[in-house]
Amino acid sequence: MSSTPASLWLRLAAAIYDLFPLLALWMLTAGLVLLAAHGNVDVAHPPLAYRLGLRLALLAVTAAYFVISWSRGGQTIGMRAWRLRVIDAGGGPLSWPRALLRFGVALVSLTAGGLGFLWCLFSSEKSAWHDLVAGTRVVRMARD
Repeated sequence: MSSTPASLWLRLAAAIYDLFPLLALWMLTAGLVLLAAHGNVDVAHPPLAYRLGLRLALLAVTAAYFVISWSRGGQTIGMRAWRLRVIDAGGGPLSWPRALLRFGVALVSLTAGGLGFLWCLFSSEKSAWHDLVAGTRVVRMARD
């Protein structure tokens, strides 16, 4: 099965597709957090504990979506649409720790104004920071 390194533009297209299942998961998570608070949250001024709890829950759900997808087949829903796959240096699937490390560094890349993702434009292998740190590659799979 032949593959080539995925460009930044294909990665961004896959990320846009991934927003749709993530939005659904975020809405479900927010509803469950509100249910856990018994609906007793002042929407205009929610307490700090509620805000922190909601943010941690949303981060955990987002991490779970990516880590599970990458470690169980190497693809998120958006990556499947564009025939992208995350592989380790040996061409195999990612382990849970490697996928979690990749997610954590991708989060840092985003908070750095997306610089870690823009690195794909300058890397010969089109690798982002999280690929370099986790020892992964995103490849575009050839059509069957």
